[in-house]
Amino acid sequence: MTASVVALVPMRHDSERVPGKNYRPFDGRPLYHHVVSSLLACPSITTVVIDTDSEVIAADAAVAFPQVRVIDRPGHLTDGRIPMNEVLLHDVNQVAGDYYLQTHSTNPLLTSGTIESAISTFLRAVPRHDSLFSVTRLHKRFWTEDGRPMNHDPSQLLRTQDLPPVLEENSCLYLFSRAGLEKHGSRIGERPLPFAIPPEEAWDIDEEVDFLVTEFLYQHRARRS
Repeated sequence: MTASVVALVPMRHDSERVPGKNYRPFDGRPLYHHVVSSLLACPSITTVVIDTDSEVIAADAAVAFPQVRVIDRPGHLTDGRIPMNEVLLHDVNQVAGDYYLQTHSTNPLLTSGTIESAISTFLRAVPRHDSLFSVTRLHKRFWTEDGRPMNHDPSQLLRTQDLPPVLEENSCLYLFSRAGLEKHGSRIGERPLPFAIPPEEAWDIDEEVDFLVTEFLYQHRARRS
């Protein structure tokens, strides 16, 4: 029997650092349209769900994506300081699924091919792994604040491409079960599987400069294809 995978896209109406970023035009469409379109193109995803407190997003999604379910985020979860795990705990109790995939509207470069690959990798890894999170492999020299090398020997000075990679959690996607989320209170469980995605897909829009750079990269990719 095929496992059901529910995609969750949490979006707040307000954003402190990039005002209105979730519905701001990005290459001619609201930003959130891009990741939702990528999720809808994934055969492994059973249902796409938007969690939002935004009347703007809810109204637009009803027209642009009638097949997407919209959940109204309750008032006690709308503060930007609320941990994402608490929002997800609310969402998994609204929509039934075997597994949940969470991503963000601020990851517009994430492709459906990468999402599908993550899902198939995770399903093959269950039950050996209880969750998956996306990472970026960084082949760079890292130091602690007190001046100690983390992943290299300064006396050897290897080429950066030959250094052991450090994995950066890039917040692009997470896969988990409701039982695991409720047990640990976290979308990353006890036996997580890091899943490396292409660096060019891993941009997350946190600042204004991220919006500008990511839109440029998106348009450049569109021209190349």
